[in-house]
Amino acid sequence: MGKQASSRGLWVNSGNGVSFVPVDIGHQDYMAVVSHDTAFWALVGRDELADVFSPDHPLSREYRQKAEEFMQEMDALRCSLKPSAVYVNPTERCNLDCSYCYIPGDMRRDGVDMSSEDLIESLTRLQAYFSRHVPRGFRPEVIFHGSEPLMNRRAVFDAISHFGDSFRFGVQTNGTLLDREAVDFLTSRNVGIGLSLDAHQPGLMATTRKTWSGDGVFDSVLASMEMLRGYDSYSVICTVTKQNMASLVDVIEFLHGAGVPVCMLNPVRCTQPGGEAEKPDEAAMAGHYLQALERSHQLYRETGRKIVVANFANIMLSILAPTARKLMCDISPCGGGRCFVALSAKGDIFPCSEFVGLEEFNGGNVFRDEIDDILETSAFRMVTGRKVEQIEPCHRCAIRHFCGSPCPAEAWSMHGHMDTPGAFCELYEEQVRFAMRMIADGHADDFLEDGWDNGAETIVDFSAPSCRA
Repeated sequence: MGKQASSRGLWVNSGNGVSFVPVDIGHQDYMAVVSHDTAFWALVGRDELADVFSPDHPLSREYRQKAEEFMQEMDALRCSLKPSAVYVNPTERCNLDCSYCYIPGDMRRDGVDMSSEDLIESLTRLQAYFSRHVPRGFRPEVIFHGSEPLMNRRAVFDAISHFGDSFRFGVQTNGTLLDREAVDFLTSRNVGIGLSLDAHQPGLMATTRKTWSGDGVFDSVLASMEMLRGYDSYSVICTVTKQNMASLVDVIEFLHGAGVPVCMLNPVRCTQPGGEAEKPDEAAMAGHYLQALERSHQLYRETGRKIVVANFANIMLSILAPTARKLMCDISPCGGGRCFVALSAKGDIFPCSEFVGLEEFNGGNVFRDEIDDILETSAFRMVTGRKVEQIEPCHRCAIRHFCGSPCPAEAWSMHGHMDTPGAFCELYEEQVRFAMRMIADGHADDFLEDGWDNGAETIVDFSAPSCRA
């Protein structure tokens, strides 16, 4: 290691001084000041921005005293976690042929199922891993994922019955195979249920989500939504494509009217050619996306009932309370292979479900290999070692730790390597700026689930009237 600089660190942005970057958030009164190394931020009055860079200003003085603590917190969040969840594909098959699916078509059409016995055995092995690495009292999470997990309904239900409260269970389904018996089984066990609905009317949804024979499934999903009305552990994913991006406000209004408590507006993943073909113009999508967020806020103000857009809420949490975020895609390294893994119907383990169609990221097999060894393979190391500091232009981006430049599977599929930004950089820019405007106006809680700040603490409380952190 080279000799340390002799600077006493008195001055912002030079020598050993703290680093602050001003960011225009589009607010008439406030700008943001961000330390891109620690994700620390503050909102500063536009007319007092220059004062922040004085060594005697409370912001720079008090941050200097806490900078090391913030860095340690960020490093722990990014580098010290072990997987505590698994996304399980109990079957390779799906009854739908969605145009953008990240699972290859031949696998979805002709793939294999995992038997009940093998599924229980694989989860038993994962349970043993979790018991060694997950804090006592914490229940690991098992999410049955797609293809379509209810194509292998018996195995899924057998596993849930076998393990009971040992895991927190979830099912992400296209919603076409749910019936009253299935809903009663899942809700009686407090299983999280996610459905997929990409539009507010049948014709638009059928442009991307349809059966192998080309039929739409809008009515089937609506029937499932109605059965789940009033169930708290229920959400809906809307995949945003060039087909539906102009209708996101309509989608939010439709879901709110249907009583959906939580939704996700997920930009299409470009890990397969079909997904890349559906990629929307990013600038146009960002505009429609923010309009949808604004509409969700208006609906809450008008009715007193929230519809939380979970992936935007995660961006908000990355700013307000980084360690409280629930989704681990919007961080670098991402959660793949670090906070969760994906288990295929053949027992193969991948860093994340997005990699299931990319065989070069197969780390090993749950029936043959130790989980600890799988996590150390080069396939996993490529994902867990991907950091924004190594990516252009992310390494010089002030908001890099609010975004994380997702998704590594997408970067690999589109460009053949990891050291490239995700597909939707500008969308993240606009979400962060919008979130900070909402914070400045005192509306942050309106976009978050109730109780999000239980257990949170204020580490620095700046006394300067122009600063809000």
